[in-house]
This record gives sequence, C-alpha cells and structure tokens, in this order.
Amino acid sequence: MAELNLNSPLQYVKGVGPRKAEALAKLGMETVEDLLFYFPRRYLDRTNIVPIGEIKVDQPVTIIGRVRAHGILHGKRRRYEVILEDDTGAITLLWFAGVKYWERLFKKNQIFAATGTVTYFMGYQLVHPDLERLEDDSDRMIHAGRIIPVYPQTSELNKAGLNSKGIRQVTSFIFDNLAQKIADPLPPAERNSVGLITLHEAVHKIHYPDNRDQIETCRRRLAFDELLQFQTLVFRNKMKKDTVVRSHRYHPPGEKLKQLKQLLPFKLTSGQKKVLSEIFADLQSQHPMTRLLQGDVGCGKTVVAIIAALYVAENGMQVAFMAPTEILAEQHFRNWESILGEIGIKVGLLTASLTPAQKKKIAHQCAEGNIHVLFGTHALIYDYVKFANLGLVVIDEQHRFGVQQRDKLHAKGDNPDLLVMTATPIPRTLALTLYGDLDISTVDTLPPGRKVTRTVWRTHDARDKVHQFITDEINKGGQAYIIYPLIEKSDEGDIENVEDAYETLTRGPFADLRVGMVHGRIKSKERDELLARFRDGDLDVILATTVIEVGIDNPNVTLMVIEHAERFGLAQLHQLRGRIGRGERQATLVALAHPPISDIARRRLQFLVSTNDGFEIAEADLELRGPGEIFGVRQSGLPELKAARLSVDKDLLEASRRLLERLFGADADLDTNYRNLYNYLIETVDSRYADFHGG
Repeated sequence: MAELNLNSPLQYVKGVGPRKAEALAKLGMETVEDLLFYFPRRYLDRTNIVPIGEIKVDQPVTIIGRVRAHGILHGKRRRYEVILEDDTGAITLLWFAGVKYWERLFKKNQIFAATGTVTYFMGYQLVHPDLERLEDDSDRMIHAGRIIPVYPQTSELNKAGLNSKGIRQVTSFIFDNLAQKIADPLPPAERNSVGLITLHEAVHKIHYPDNRDQIETCRRRLAFDELLQFQTLVFRNKMKKDTVVRSHRYHPPGEKLKQLKQLLPFKLTSGQKKVLSEIFADLQSQHPMTRLLQGDVGCGKTVVAIIAALYVAENGMQVAFMAPTEILAEQHFRNWESILGEIGIKVGLLTASLTPAQKKKIAHQCAEGNIHVLFGTHALIYDYVKFANLGLVVIDEQHRFGVQQRDKLHAKGDNPDLLVMTATPIPRTLALTLYGDLDISTVDTLPPGRKVTRTVWRTHDARDKVHQFITDEINKGGQAYIIYPLIEKSDEGDIENVEDAYETLTRGPFADLRVGMVHGRIKSKERDELLARFRDGDLDVILATTVIEVGIDNPNVTLMVIEHAERFGLAQLHQLRGRIGRGERQATLVALAHPPISDIARRRLQFLVSTNDGFEIAEADLELRGPGEIFGVRQSGLPELKAARLSVDKDLLEASRRLLERLFGADADLDTNYRNLYNYLIETVDSRYADFHGG
C-alpha cells in the first residue's frame, strides 16, 4: 500500500497489521487521520549526538553505542550498570530503580541511543538516561540525530510493539506516503489575525519538528482548535439550557427558612448570604438552575446547599444530595437529620452498605414522597431509586463523579435544578473555559474565628523530630494524620508507602499509640468504620493515602504530616490541609520532602507555606501543573486538553471566544468559509464529545 489517504484504515498501513490495529482501536484510533492526531507528550533532543570520547561533565548529550557489559552491582545502593561503547570510548549507564526491568532489557552487542546529562564518578556516567534500542542505519535516521517524539503509552500499545519507537516507524511511513493534506477548517483571515500556521503543517511538525521553537508554533495552532471545540461545547450547552422552562414554581422564602436560621449555632457569613441570594434568584426564575458553588475548604458551602435544599422542600419538591464517599454522605446525614427534623423536613440516607431491606424501605419512602432530602452516594443513581417530585440535585465534590453518574441522577426528575459544589477553587481562566455554561457562585469568606493552619515543610531527615512532635500532640489530646503517596512498595525506588510505614511505626515510635491504616484497597465499609472510630476518639493516628482528601470533618485532628510532599500538586496539598484545623485548637501541617527535590517541587512547597488562600493556590497550580491534573478533566466528562495550556494560552482563549460569539450570534449571515467552520465545529462536537455538567 504505497499511497495513503486520511481515512485509510490503519490495519493496512505498512508496519501495522491486525494485532497493532486492535491495540490502536482500543484508544479510538482506526484511521490514518486518527493516528496523526495522537500527539507526542514530550520530545528527546537527539540533534546533539556526541562521540563518547568527546563528552564533558554537565554536557547534555545523545550517545550511540553497543552494550559491552551489563549487570546488577551491590553496594551502599543496589544499581543496574551498563557499559556502552563506540569507536571512541566507553561510558557507564546507571539506574537505581527498576533493576529487574533493566536486567531483562539488555543483551550484549545491542545498539542503544542514550540521552542525558554527563556526570563523573570514577568515570563518565549517564544516570537514568532516556534510552532507545536501535536496529540498523534506517533506525538511526528515524530515531536519532533529530528531535524525536515520545508518545503516551499504555500496556496494550507496548505489548503490541507500539512503544514510541514503534509509533514513530508508522507515522514516518504515513507522512512519506500521504497523498492528501489535512483540510483546514479555519478561514485564512482568522489564522492570520491570531498568527497561526495551517492545520496540516501543525500536525506534521508536532510529530517531527525541525527545531524546538517549531514545537511551540505547532502547539499553539492545535491549542486554538481545541479551545474552539471546548467553547463550542460550552456555547451549545448554554443555548440548550436557556431554552428549557421548568414546570414547577417557587414561592418567596417562608417560615421554615426562618426557623432553620434560628436553629443554626452560628451566623451566616456575608459570602454565604451573597451566594444564597444568587441561588434563590435562580430557583425563582423560569429556567432550571445550573450553578457551580465553589469556595475554599471550610468556607461553609454545605450550609448553603442545605438551606437551598430546605427552600426546595418547603416548596413541595424533593432533593437528592450525592456525596462521593459513604462516610461523607453519613456525615451530612448525621449533621442535619435532627436540625431539619425539628422543622418538619424528613431526611434519609442511602448507601451501598445498607442491607437490602433497608434500601428497599428508603427507596419506597422516597418514591412515595415521604423523604424530602435524600443523602447518599452513587447508590442514588440505581434504577430502583425513584423520586415522587425531584426538584433539586446537589452534587458534592463534583469532580469525583463521572458525567454519566450525574446525568443519571438528574434524569430522575423533570428538569430539576442542579447545584454542583467543589472545594477546589477554580481559576477564572479555567472557569470561563470549562464551566462557561454554568453560573458560578463563590463563597469568598471564612467563618469568623477560624484559625489558619500553621504550615511548614522540612526534608525527610527531620522525621525523628516530627515523630516526637506527633507523640507530644497526642499526649496533649490531639489526633494526627500521616499521608503517604503509595499503598505498598513499588519499583519506583525508595518511595514511602503506607503498609510498610504501618509495620515500622507500630513496632517503633508509635508502639504505645492507637494507630489505624486506610487506603483505597481496603473495603469501603471497613474504611468507613475505621474513620468513624478515629472521629469518635478511639484512635490516635491514622496512616493513610489520599483517600481522606475530601470532606471528612474531625475537629479534634490538630496535626497532619505528608510524606513525599514533593510528589503532590499544590491543589491536592491544600485539599489535604483542609482536613485539619476544623476545631478550636491550633493545627499544624508538616510537609516532608524527600530528595531529589526539583526546583518546581520547591516552588510548590514554598507557595504552600506562604498562603492558605485556595484561590491563590489554584492559580499557582494551574501555572505549575495544568488543568487536567488539577480538576480530573477525564472524570468530569470534559474533553481532555492535549495541546492547550490555559496558563499561557489566554490570548488564544479570548480569540476563540470572540470568534464563536460571531459564529453563534449571526450564523444566518455567515459567508462560505465561516459557514464551513460552523458546520465543522458542530459535527466535531457531536461526534467526539458527550454532553457534560449534567442536565
């Protein structure tokens, strides 16, 4: 097959075949065009191939040589060593992690390209270099001597022989034999006004750039197209929701709301009052509410949602309140059952751990309309759960739920109002892009008297002092969390894990303390029981992974230690910090970093220490990590950002929004070029992306 078109099936492309085609199809790649839009995640600069005999310390190099010897070396640290040589000399390649993997990889006389920075210890070394095996001279043309792409990988791709090297072989053949160019839907005038290259050039050179600057030029063009599609999704959702008219109407706030405010043991903050007025206005309008309620940890979002729920119940409608974990759903139920009951509002709780008889009873009461507010987990979406008159859906920690779960719950009513909450503050740029079809409310004040959590970061050699600090805090009546990045030992190297730590600490420094352990592999019922014991004061210390990140309220916890804090993002560190300092006593967070600590990790930790403001942290995390990692884009049902970087693409975001305002505002007057773009965007969004945000 010498000549290829964009719609040519990948199976018949040279070097693919049925097995590789099946692996690609699992990732949604069936045609030549699909594969060309599978972009590299990073690049190796192999333009600087240096003979081994000419290398210098601290020089970034690519070397090509044959394996002369290889094997495991034992010493202070076990390591895997490879001696690579060319005609001019030899160099040592070293790995301190994944020894078993490297042992299987190397054979004598194989040819490898190794890329890294030269160091010196009893001879020249490359420590943990990027590595690729080369077969022959044609391999050298494709995989060395140039800037080469490194592609996202899955186990299926690797098993099928489609690692980065394998994908490069296929894409190189495609570009050499492609008989057509990728059509560009963007009118030339729009390209020129934003300073963008053609789509075909961007796709070609994003795979095989001539230089580093060209990568950024290509990325910006592809980012603009992504943002156009994002905004199209948002524009269409907003237009659709603006046409829906709800069948039910709300009276002005009544007597039950006054009673609730009198029963609350605190006064509402100005931020809570402002947001409630926005929600009440939404509920009294003719269109269903679709509102995102955001605020920093501890700002009182749940109280706002409960007052909104009471207002809905007072108007004869039911409320579904979905939380991401059983313990959080139970916490909401326990906190509000008696208060709401005093004013005649019947509440219920539905979770997976209830007995079949209990579930059946709750579902029957709900279907009969005898439960006004039903708290629960994803169990609320099951088919046997029906509502007599569902008026409001509240989603707590919305990024923890997939879009299908939200949609299924929302569909149990006749266009019910939707309130989604997040304790991860969203930077304005991201909010406009991802949530432009939702109205956004922000609780921007904290309850009076809330103490700011003291935050410090230390290196791991201070651990003994930290353990003593934990013991002292327990002796004063406090409780503590210790957070670990892993459940068990892995090939990642000397990374602390919660299971080994539990064995070590309970036999050593915490032998006299009551210690529990929770992580994602422990069954939810057992995990929730242990956290309940902790909340009730039967345990002193919880060793955990990030399963405790969201929503758990224990006012007696005064200390948190985060091991390997350098491995966490800012937003996640801040979320974890929000689990402590919820009582009257001063709370402390100790972030323990383990070397090597990168510059970006130091910046994150120093920023964490410098502020408790979640909005400042969200902006900084967007700059440092990107939106996908912060907000769980895939899980939220949103299309994944492959090329766009919102922290640096604000000009593209604004340009794409201006263009779409013209397209959607006056589509009847569009000329041919703009009509084609409009149709392309509608077809692309319809074919690629599901509806999102619920409703």
